Amino acid sequence: MLIFSTLILVSLVLYIYYKVNITRTRDSLTQLYFNGKARICLGSFVFFFGINQYLFYGTKLSLYIGIVFLLLGGMQMYTGFKSSRHYKKEYQKQEAAVSN
Repeated sequence: MLIFSTLILVSLVLYIYYKVNITRTRDSLTQLYFNGKARICLGSFVFFFGINQYLFYGTKLSLYIGIVFLLLGGMQMYTGFKSSRHYKKEYQKQEAAVSN
């Protein structure tokens, strides 16, 4: 239980960190990259929260709600991973074009 609580807290802190960095950055490509990273952190927060709630309560209702949280968190992590990977490659292409 302590492991999931720690993972929930770390993912929430990282989510807030990336969201604050989005407002500090002027480059739209970097903002999109940070938004993808923030989605990964938000997805992991929801994912681990669903696991933690099922382990804490252990009822059928918490199982069903936990499954919904696992699915939503997994989808957020997947789309965040895809977008952050895409925008990281785009950023590297842009840097290579500027340096040439």
